[in-house]
Amino acid sequence: MSWRDEYKNVSDLIGKTITSIENKDNYELIFHTEEGLNYKMYHDQDCCESVSIEDICGDLNNLIGSPIVMAEETTNSDNPKDPEWDKSFTWTFYNFATAKGYVTIRWYGTSNGYYSEGVDFVLLTT
Repeated sequence: MSWRDEYKNVSDLIGKTITSIENKDNYELIFHTEEGLNYKMYHDQDCCESVSIEDICGDLNNLIGSPIVMAEETTNSDNPKDPEWDKSFTWTFYNFATAKGYVTIRWYGTSNGYYSEGVDFVLLTT
């Protein structure tokens, strides 16, 4: 993240039309919009933590070329992937909709309990 990037809420995408989405090895997504704005969803990795995209339910192409009508984030800490090792964990769900369909992006974060397991959403600045 650049020092000029701005933290945003995923709901800032509502009303915007996405022209493309880059998936960088399930560790970050970059959303490019018709307005020329670029948003990045990612986690700034630190020691003793891991946060990545676990699953994408739906087709990301359904988010391209049609205005976003729903964009929301929810989290929970139920059902760890590995109960023996994942002492602290967070599931983060991003639900999006356009007239073309729905997409849910499911992130999983785990740590030793002292580090963040959350996902950041920023407006990239040049």
